[in-house]
Amino acid sequence: MAIVSIVGRPNVGKSSLFNRIIGERRAIVDDMPGVTRDRLYGRVRWKDKDFYVVDTGGLLLRDDDPIMEGMKGQILQAIQESDLVIFTVDGQQGITWTDEDVAQVLRSHSSKVIIAVNKIDDFAHDDDVMDAYSLGFEHVIGVSAMHKRGIDELMDCVTDMLGDDAELDPAEDDGVIKVALVGRPNVGKSSILNALAGVERSLVSNIPGTTRDAIDTVVEYKNQRFQIIDTAGLRRKSRVNSDIEFYSTVRTMASVDQCDVAVFVMDATELATEQDQRLAGEILARGKGIVIVVNKWDLLPNTPEIGDEIQTKLREEFRFVIHAPVLFTSAVSGRRLHRLLDLVKDVHRRRQSRFSTTVLNQIVRDMLAFDRLPTDGKGRRLRIYYCTQSSSVPPTFVFFVNDADIVTKSFENHLSKKIREAGDYDGVPIRLFWRTSHGKADKD
Repeated sequence: MAIVSIVGRPNVGKSSLFNRIIGERRAIVDDMPGVTRDRLYGRVRWKDKDFYVVDTGGLLLRDDDPIMEGMKGQILQAIQESDLVIFTVDGQQGITWTDEDVAQVLRSHSSKVIIAVNKIDDFAHDDDVMDAYSLGFEHVIGVSAMHKRGIDELMDCVTDMLGDDAELDPAEDDGVIKVALVGRPNVGKSSILNALAGVERSLVSNIPGTTRDAIDTVVEYKNQRFQIIDTAGLRRKSRVNSDIEFYSTVRTMASVDQCDVAVFVMDATELATEQDQRLAGEILARGKGIVIVVNKWDLLPNTPEIGDEIQTKLREEFRFVIHAPVLFTSAVSGRRLHRLLDLVKDVHRRRQSRFSTTVLNQIVRDMLAFDRLPTDGKGRRLRIYYCTQSSSVPPTFVFFVNDADIVTKSFENHLSKKIREAGDYDGVPIRLFWRTSHGKADKD
């Protein structure tokens, strides 16, 4: 998926433009220059095209401040790693020597640049846009991040210039199951890919972070094609201090966004870390199927109780994903790797399964026949009128009730568990939504 970075000197409105483009207030906006020091990214869809937008800090090339020196490296890496750069300038202040410094860097390091002349808040400032052509770039667009002027034109220009790099949303019925190998650095993802593909497709090293970008391999197994993506290892955010690693994180999450099933790989010798829990949560939050692989089994002591100990730890630390199939493997010896694609195929099938409304309501009635429903504390009990599966991929269920506010998280978890058992949803996130209704008449 393409990456578009917003670059410019401090205090020209880059973060405001970022927030406007992604449609939410995620970046901190302040009049003090240099507020944005770390890079933020968000996924954007515009006219059926998907790409990532990255907010960067203000670039002052002649500033020797230690913090600015660190920011320079990140921003220069942003320019090199991006498929397109939105070069933001302040239309009300006009072009400055700091803008000219940034333009010189962009001419050397980026082939696709759009100048966004920001703060063109009304027609009185429209003529100020023309000054930006002096920076030597073809595409110049006047915008106002505050008032949303020119944003549609800017986004049209971005998608036109990206062309095929801004990917269409991947089809669900193209016959290929898309699989992302995800996990912390050095857990054996590349070794697993090489074992599955039967070739040295990825560089394998015991140095964490060897894989910097997502690598695709197509494998055919039992008349089914799998597109397997070996992603860079994801570190804790506090450790993402390398310029390259930030973009590895962006591209890894893009790979998760595009996959059908994520194979979540952990190291058997360093199991269930906080980072592992966060990554598993990210996969489920994106609605993806998940298979848990505990790799490097060959490094564990060969004792009768080791398997039970690992299973117990997984149940304790991964209660939110206890439904996922678990496979204990060794990429070095090939132990049990032959089962991995079978599990992926099963999870993919479950992720697309659907109940008929009649069968679903019968299942819900049966499972609730002996369950105690929550109350509002004033004696009024929750009533479920009916439910329907609104979509699959992932399975999503809507319940029409007398008062959605009565629903408790514990009851929702209980009902989710019951539906999962009835529908065989191992490895698949399911989503429940509640709508207040006045009864069965709302069905018409």
